Amino acid sequence: MKITKRLKTLLPAIMASLVLSLGFAHTAAASKWDAKMTPDEVEATLDQKFAEGKYSPKGADSCLMCHRKSEKVMDLFKGVHGSVDSSKSPMAGLQCEACHGPMGKHNRGGNEPMIAFGPESTLSPELQNSVCMSCHKDDKRMDWNGGHHDNADVACASCHSVHTAKDPVLSKNTEMEVCTSCHTQQKADMNKRSSHPMKWAQMVCSDCHNPHGTMSDSDLVKPTVNDTCYSCHAEKRGPKLWEHAPVTEDCVACHNPHGSVNEGMLKTRAPQLCQQCHSSAHSGQALFGNTEQGSTVGGNAMTGGRSCLNCHNQIHGSNHPSGKLFQR
Repeated sequence: MKITKRLKTLLPAIMASLVLSLGFAHTAAASKWDAKMTPDEVEATLDQKFAEGKYSPKGADSCLMCHRKSEKVMDLFKGVHGSVDSSKSPMAGLQCEACHGPMGKHNRGGNEPMIAFGPESTLSPELQNSVCMSCHKDDKRMDWNGGHHDNADVACASCHSVHTAKDPVLSKNTEMEVCTSCHTQQKADMNKRSSHPMKWAQMVCSDCHNPHGTMSDSDLVKPTVNDTCYSCHAEKRGPKLWEHAPVTEDCVACHNPHGSVNEGMLKTRAPQLCQQCHSSAHSGQALFGNTEQGSTVGGNAMTGGRSCLNCHNQIHGSNHPSGKLFQR
């Protein structure tokens, strides 16, 4: 069955109407135009307006009679969502009302709410996101439901800016700023002495993670942690003649991918890191690092310099016939 052009333009609004009619509970603060209404009253009003299809025949022109003085509103027309030439843009269909819902009597009396986005919205993040997802449902967002950000009640508008020429989270130069506004621990790690070049925007969060959710741990873009690391560190992939079990299992067993105070982003410096598994190494002798028992490079081969790595320098695996101990 063919879908008419008019129906295609109505699809986002229809999808939003269906989701809004579910009546999910929410406790967000009321926005300025419905400050006297409870969240349930706002949702009931929106349901009624959708049911009656109270759209403005003048579209965006009706909205701009009041909102044209707002720079934030007018910046919409600098980006893709405000493009009148694109058939995929809301402006090609119901214009402002494609996202904000039917106008109804919103501009006459000012007591009828519209669908609002962001922290001041009365609607829950789930209902806000349903409007965005009615159009933005593709293979990159197929795992959104049940993902980390969805479970944390993060709204699309918490990260994305629609009323702007360039969405900051979509630019490598500003993506880190958006992500680390919430992920403060990772921000601290990336500024440590040993880290990936994230603070210079040579790498960004989305190189390893899909913020819209995946089936992998930590929303990784690859199936496993190691597959993610190997996409850059191919020399560590193997297979090796002699393999180091922690390496083949999980890189983060030894490394903190966001940064560390230790060389090579190691969680703990050797020999303490190695002794977490190799407690019986060298007859069970305790190997101390910053003490007189090897505090100098020449003091003790097992503690001075790179400690265990002085001898076992092929710790990610070896192809040498005599490399069982990762020495060659």
